[in-house]
Amino acid sequence: MSYWEKLTIYINESDQWHGKPLFTALVEEARKQGLAGATVTRGIEGFGVRQHHRIHTARIMELADLPIIVTLIDREEAIAQFLSSVQEMVAVGLVTQETIRVVYHAPQT
Repeated sequence: MSYWEKLTIYINESDQWHGKPLFTALVEEARKQGLAGATVTRGIEGFGVRQHHRIHTARIMELADLPIIVTLIDREEAIAQFLSSVQEMVAVGLVTQETIRVVYHAPQT
């Protein structure tokens, strides 16, 4: 068992970074920096302070700017280094960090 850091980035699917989706750019940067991994989750419904708490939903026949969650888990040093890129890339959003207990990790060899 060991302790790692989890970085969670809340953005919208329409957010861009140099002409590509911000979530894609974040994952590419994480890979470039050698982080252990990243996962992008697309929300089906949500709201936040952007656009005055308007609810965004994926219901049929509606077009919405859905919430996106980018989750990264790695050692404290790697997350700390990646944070400078996140602060540069995420113009509007929420970023949280928490220490997690890794109870099992079986990397591919």
